[in-house]
Amino acid sequence: MSAFDFTEHPHRRFNPLTRSWVLCSPHRAKRPWLGQQEEVNADPRPEYLPECYLCPRNKRAVDGASNPDYATTFVFPNDYPAVLEEQPEYTSDCSANQLGLDKLDEKAKKLFQVRGVRGNCHVVCFSPKHNVTLAEMTVPEIKIVVDTWADIYQKLGEKEFVNYVQMFENKGSAMGCSNPHPHGQIWSLEDVPEEPSKEMQAFTAYREENHSCLLCDYTSIECEAKARIVCENDSFLCVTPFWAIWPYETMVVAKQHTTKIVDLNEKQRVDLADIIRRVTCRYDNLFQCSFPYSMGVHQAPVDGKDHEGDCHLHLHFYPPLLRSATVRKFLVGFELLGEPQRDITAEQAAERLRNCSETHYTLSN
Repeated sequence: MSAFDFTEHPHRRFNPLTRSWVLCSPHRAKRPWLGQQEEVNADPRPEYLPECYLCPRNKRAVDGASNPDYATTFVFPNDYPAVLEEQPEYTSDCSANQLGLDKLDEKAKKLFQVRGVRGNCHVVCFSPKHNVTLAEMTVPEIKIVVDTWADIYQKLGEKEFVNYVQMFENKGSAMGCSNPHPHGQIWSLEDVPEEPSKEMQAFTAYREENHSCLLCDYTSIECEAKARIVCENDSFLCVTPFWAIWPYETMVVAKQHTTKIVDLNEKQRVDLADIIRRVTCRYDNLFQCSFPYSMGVHQAPVDGKDHEGDCHLHLHFYPPLLRSATVRKFLVGFELLGEPQRDITAEQAAERLRNCSETHYTLSN
């Protein structure tokens, strides 16, 4: 039998950020596909759309509010927020009859736990232009987005009840985006959400065992290995993580230990904008389409505590496409009931992205 080969033989890879495993089955990439085919909308969009509720000067979805004639990044409170700042205080007395019980005994209290949550949701329009994406914006334009993230992070963190600020973007209808106008969201919450909480616990455990930062060490090794690097600059590294779940998943990591965007200096903010443009452009060029993804920033909570040891600024990109612009990855079956599984290795994905141009295909046509 031949020697074990990452590109041919099934194996599991450990994710130290969530302390979980992913099954790699690279030989499955050869199987035929007769499943769902996504639609690709290649029709050009206008720079301004009168009926778009995110374009400048237009009416929004509720309450007759209208957008100003904004010329750059624009932020407003979400008209349909997932969390509310003002709501009744939750007590355990609220639960029994709403759960269909006369009362909650000790076992029920353990098995049916509830806690109220307050927060805010904001929409961040990256650009007034309806027909662009981050991949098609300039570095100075994206730098304004980065500055806006930092400003909103700071302002929301000053609210007494806010302890975590999550900024993210859902791009494309395949990721549930309801409006193609370039925009993201910022949610602020009383509690640290599940995913960043898992990562913080992993950072703490790693530091206690190794007396160093998990992502500082990982970044150093990836810079030496090269195999999973997609692109880099002075301040940031973009890699397909060794433990990636999604076929073309990437992670953007600060090369120097930094816990939050507000701590980035001017040069580092420009570099973050640069790396975002470069990786999103490579995504679009991979399959010559506007590549869908969910992207989010993980950074320190705003709870007033010292998070130097349990956080390291990084961004996750989770794109669903697998083989082409029309074939996507589904997390079903074994992935839901067992553990996540992928068909191409992180090294293969990184190489394909690394070979993509950083000149956007629509601009080069």
